[in-house]
Amino acid sequence: MEFDVAHAGDHGAVLTPRGRLTMASAGELKALVERTVAGGRTLVVVDLGQTEFMDSSGLGALVGGLRSARTAGGDLRIARAGDQVLTVLELTTMDRVLRPHATVEEALDAAG
Repeated sequence: MEFDVAHAGDHGAVLTPRGRLTMASAGELKALVERTVAGGRTLVVVDLGQTEFMDSSGLGALVGGLRSARTAGGDLRIARAGDQVLTVLELTTMDRVLRPHATVEEALDAAG
């Protein structure tokens, strides 16, 4: 899995994982979120538009990243999730915590 990272404003970052977010790549995403937050970018948007598949390990990485961001006084939001990813979120009721946004811009602008 590859990750693109873009800065957004003074404290935001957009992380775009490309490929399959599974046990093999979940630790990498979690570490990337932690490094991003430690670098002062506490509003993290994970753009899932290029994530073709996510399993429970990927979901765990998102939850871990959410915890890291909130501990630092920020937030982690998700955007552009595909049908398979949305199904995982809905089946686990994590869509109530990690509310999906239609666009990256919407996620960046959403009130906490």
